[in-house]
Amino acid sequence: MTSSTTHAETRSSAETRSSAELIKAESGVLAHNYHPLPVVVAGARGVWMEDVEGRRYLDMLAGYSALNFGHRHPALVEAAHRQLDELTLTSRAFHNARLASFAEGLAELTGLDMTLPMNTGAEAVESGIKVARKWAYDVKGVAPDQATIVVAADNFHGRTTTVVGFSTDPVAREGFGPYAPGFRVVPFNDLAAIEAAVDETTAAVLIEPIQGEAGVIIPDDGYLTGVRELTRRANALFIADEIQSGLGRTGTTLAVDHEGVRPDVLLLGKALGGGIVPVSAVVARRDVLGVLHPGQHGSTFGGNPLAAAVGSAVIDLLRTGEFQRRATELGVVLREGLAALTGRGVVSFRSRGLWAGVDVDPAIGTGREISERLMEEGVLVKDTHGSTLRLAPPLTITREELEWALSRLGAVLGAG
Repeated sequence: MTSSTTHAETRSSAETRSSAELIKAESGVLAHNYHPLPVVVAGARGVWMEDVEGRRYLDMLAGYSALNFGHRHPALVEAAHRQLDELTLTSRAFHNARLASFAEGLAELTGLDMTLPMNTGAEAVESGIKVARKWAYDVKGVAPDQATIVVAADNFHGRTTTVVGFSTDPVAREGFGPYAPGFRVVPFNDLAAIEAAVDETTAAVLIEPIQGEAGVIIPDDGYLTGVRELTRRANALFIADEIQSGLGRTGTTLAVDHEGVRPDVLLLGKALGGGIVPVSAVVARRDVLGVLHPGQHGSTFGGNPLAAAVGSAVIDLLRTGEFQRRATELGVVLREGLAALTGRGVVSFRSRGLWAGVDVDPAIGTGREISERLMEEGVLVKDTHGSTLRLAPPLTITREELEWALSRLGAVLGAG
């Protein structure tokens, strides 16, 4: 399958080395903290990427949901270009003309009151933890340095030293201690375990409404409602990490919208920057974010004019509801396609909207091996945890493109 949306002229004329040469060069100068597929992307538009030799690939990962609106969405690129000609950075030492509109728009979109702008998802998580602890001391009355936060096993909230300390993934955790205290880990999708872990010291319950890195693990219906009720009874905050699941990915603006619940604190990132600049935010009730005072938290780049301009353009796209509808409608195509492959190389799968975790028969190959075979077929995905693939195409994908990707998966699994 070909596409007119990505062309050879998108490749940089400044880089003339081959894929093999560039991969070899990277291995000598980059820390080996990633194990990327052996493809060197030079250009992209929409849902298609192109390597330095001009081969096209359908992007079925979308930058772990950072590219919900596809590569170089015209409205987002225009917003960035326009802002680049005006102002890019002031630091928060001064006000800037774009920040108020961004904060207002994000609060309106999420149904909350205040915004704390940051840059990366991990920064949003760290900021949410700080805010929850401050709220526990100032508002709830927890004794100094005694605040606890309940988290779920198999979580992925980032890779900072605080966060890996309450990770249950040995690859992420081991070798980086000592770890910060104050976290209680309970099984995901287990309300009784949360209830048993919560006490008078609990500042918050921090969970992903859907666990992405774990393999797109979707909790039982009523779980999020139960977390909301438990935290309200315990006078603790419900912090929802929607860095991967939010902003249209699951067919609603937020994954918590599927149960109609509103957390006290919402963590956003990835798609908020439109695949152009890193943008994240903590969005919360006024009485929660109101505990912060000047000097207690900050970020030189957080809320910079360029980020605010792009973030505002992302909010404008989501206000139309178009991308939420596309994720819902095409999510049916994805689910039906995976159901047709179940028992024919696919052992099981979990999906919501345009997001799926696909467990492949280990006898056919590991997730890495299947990803490499799909790459040869012109489809880019990424594995997680053994023989599980994550599928998360840009929400701009067409039905034809999605069906073609599923047909390539079937061919690789021997089902097509």
